[in-house]
Amino acid sequence: MAHTNPIKLSDVDATFLPPTLVGPIFEKSVEQSAVMSLARRVPLSMSATTAVPVPLDVPTADWVDQAGRKPLSTGGVDIKQMSGKKIAVMIPVAMEVVESNAAGLWTQLQNDLPTAFSRAFDRATIHGRTMKGATGPFPDYLAMTTKEVVLGTTGQSMGGIWTDLVNGMETIIDDDWDYTGTVADNRLKPKLLKATDTTGQPIFVDTTQPGTGAALAGTLVGEPVAYSRSVSGKVRRQSTSVDSGLRAIGGDFSQAAYGVGMDISVKISREATYIDEDGGVHSAFQENLVLLLAEAYYGFVLGDPEAFVRYVATAGAS
Repeated sequence: MAHTNPIKLSDVDATFLPPTLVGPIFEKSVEQSAVMSLARRVPLSMSATTAVPVPLDVPTADWVDQAGRKPLSTGGVDIKQMSGKKIAVMIPVAMEVVESNAAGLWTQLQNDLPTAFSRAFDRATIHGRTMKGATGPFPDYLAMTTKEVVLGTTGQSMGGIWTDLVNGMETIIDDDWDYTGTVADNRLKPKLLKATDTTGQPIFVDTTQPGTGAALAGTLVGEPVAYSRSVSGKVRRQSTSVDSGLRAIGGDFSQAAYGVGMDISVKISREATYIDEDGGVHSAFQENLVLLLAEAYYGFVLGDPEAFVRYVATAGAS
C-alpha cells in the first residue's frame, strides 16, 4: 500500500494487517515451505472442520456396449477431516524503530513471518513436532512411514547415493504409489553436489536452481525437490534444536493436502510482559519495546504414511 507520509504506530490497526500485507505473507509462506510446495492445496474452513477428499486410487474406467451396464469404479476416496491450527510468533521491537520507520518494520515482517510460519509448518507435518519438540498439532505426519533408506550404504561402484535414492523410490513404486517429489534438508545439498561416479564426474547436475528464493528448487532423481531446514530439525541460529538425522522424505504427495487461513491477526502492545527462551521475564513498558503477536491458521491431512520413504543419515533416524 502506497503512503505519501511515513506510517506511524497510531496508523496501524491493532487487530488485522491490511490485505496488501497479508497476501504476500501467505504466498511467501507457501513458497518457502517444502511440504506446501509439493502437497496439494485445498480450502480451509476457519470455524469448523473441512472434509478433504484424499484419493487412494485412480478411478477405473472400462469399455461397455451401447446401453450396457456401466462399470462401477474400483477406486476409493478416504475422507480426512481438516481443521485450522494456529501458528503464533511474538516479536519484540524497539519503540524507536516502530515510531521512526513503521513502514520498514512491516516490510521486514513480510520477510520474517513467512520463514517463521513455513518452518513451523514443515516441522509439524514432517516430524509431528512443534519447534520446541512438543507433540505437533496434526495427528498424521510424513515421518510416520515405516519405509527407510540409510544414505551412504551403496558403494560408489554401484551408484552411491544415487542408487540409495532410487532404492527408496523403488519401495514406493513397488507398493503401487507414485513417486512425485522429495522434501530434503539443506544438509543433503552438499552431499549431492559432491557425489561423483567412478570417473570423478558429478552425478547430480540439476538439483538446484540458484536465485529462486523458494523451497522448490530443482529436481532429484527426475522429480521435484524442495528444501527445508525443518527436515533435519536443526534450524539455524536455534541452539536448542537438534539434528534428527533425517535428510529427506520422498513419495506420493497426492496423499498430502494442506489449507491456509485467510487472515493473519496481529496484536500490538506497549505494556505487556513476555518470557524469553531462557525463562527471563521482560516488560515492554519498562524496556521501551513494542510487542507484535502474529497468528495464522494452517491445516494438514495425510492419506497413507506408507506412500512415503525416509532417507536418513543413520538407521532409525527421524
